[in-house]
Amino acid sequence: MSPTAFQKCIDPQCGATYSVDEILVACPRCGNLLDVQYDWEKMSPPKNLSHFEQYWSQRNIPQRFSGVWRFHELLPFTELENCLTVGEGQTILRESEGVARFTGMKSGNLFLQYEGMNPSGSFKDNGMVAATTHAKLVGAKSAACASTGNTSASLALYCSCIGWMKAIIFIGSGKIAYGKLSQALDYGAMTLQIHGDFDDAMARVKEVSKELGIYLVNSVNPFRLEGQKTIMFRILEALRWNVPDWIVVPGGNLGNSSAFGKAFHELKMLGLISKIPRLAVINAAGADTLYRLYEQEGIRWNGGSPDRTRINAFFEQMNRENRHASTIASAIEINRPVNLEKCLRALEWCDGVVRQVTDQQILDAKAQVGACGFGCEPASAASVAGTKVLREEGIIQPDERVVCVLTGHQLKDPTATVAYHSGDKQKFEETLAVRGVTQAEYANHPLQVENDVDDIIAAIREIDN
Repeated sequence: MSPTAFQKCIDPQCGATYSVDEILVACPRCGNLLDVQYDWEKMSPPKNLSHFEQYWSQRNIPQRFSGVWRFHELLPFTELENCLTVGEGQTILRESEGVARFTGMKSGNLFLQYEGMNPSGSFKDNGMVAATTHAKLVGAKSAACASTGNTSASLALYCSCIGWMKAIIFIGSGKIAYGKLSQALDYGAMTLQIHGDFDDAMARVKEVSKELGIYLVNSVNPFRLEGQKTIMFRILEALRWNVPDWIVVPGGNLGNSSAFGKAFHELKMLGLISKIPRLAVINAAGADTLYRLYEQEGIRWNGGSPDRTRINAFFEQMNRENRHASTIASAIEINRPVNLEKCLRALEWCDGVVRQVTDQQILDAKAQVGACGFGCEPASAASVAGTKVLREEGIIQPDERVVCVLTGHQLKDPTATVAYHSGDKQKFEETLAVRGVTQAEYANHPLQVENDVDDIIAAIREIDN
């Protein structure tokens, strides 16, 4: 363990600290969330971000090949040689002309950060490699998570690759895409499907993990979020260390937005960047807790003193109304985000905004992303749909540099994609119309043709004309 790393309660009025060799998902003193913090004055952090370019020539070293541990000096909670890796973080930032047009941005100003290239197909691997590294250091033999799909796939993959830790997955009934469920099953995880939604699964996994001493890897785990910081480091790397004006990210359990805010806050504190980008967190309309609290109720981090009375009242009303999340974007189908307060803090650090987008807007944006060469799962497209909304509102200017984070691969949830494009009315109604999606404006319907060469040629010529 690093002697200069420690865990610290995020509540400034508490501020309790704990060793990194303790397994904690909340502050034992006050119950709030924890950060992994570093005594930078006793360390030698890099003096500039171009420092990391020296590692590009060391790809024969597994940890330098990793797009997470290549930035080890910015998350040094253990020595580099202790860090697990399966080659995560080999992702790409790509400028997209077509998505820029769709969102109303000027040419050359809209970038897509594609996290679907990770080993399990989503951004979760960035955090999971850090969490399982910590699990190894504390001697854990089993790890658990509640999941809408991507977390379970990532945990199952890492446990299967490292071999000595058992993965236990909690999912809600009917609340996981088959593409993701297939991964957890194929990688050998114990999968428990409970009656309820993600919020129910999250409550049960926390109770069971505490009772049985199982290592919990959901994003209440502060080491998870340390790994997820590196998504921002790779974006800066791809932009030759220039800070964009906006980072736009889907909002589910709010781990990414929390990690991104912490990343930029630390970089600014260390003098490695001169400005912090603005942060936009995009909820699905059917799972819009953050939007309601932040934009409608005016809840803010307030320097570490958010109005918890009003937050609790909001969730009590949710209970009375028996309100559950419902969106085609299953990865962000979450009503009780566990990182709510960390996200509020990130929004304060990053002068952030929150928006909600409908399933119709999400699927239209997803079709545009796909048409431009990057297939993504529905939740990912919330970032693009949100950028379009913010551009239409005049919040994002057309000449600002915007990065939309695409969190997961297209094949994570092919059902929605096929229903949108197929032209099959029954499939559309059963899968999408029930979610309020009424049209497929950007659909690429397959053509039905006879098994005849002349008919096939005629169909192709008709398209060409």
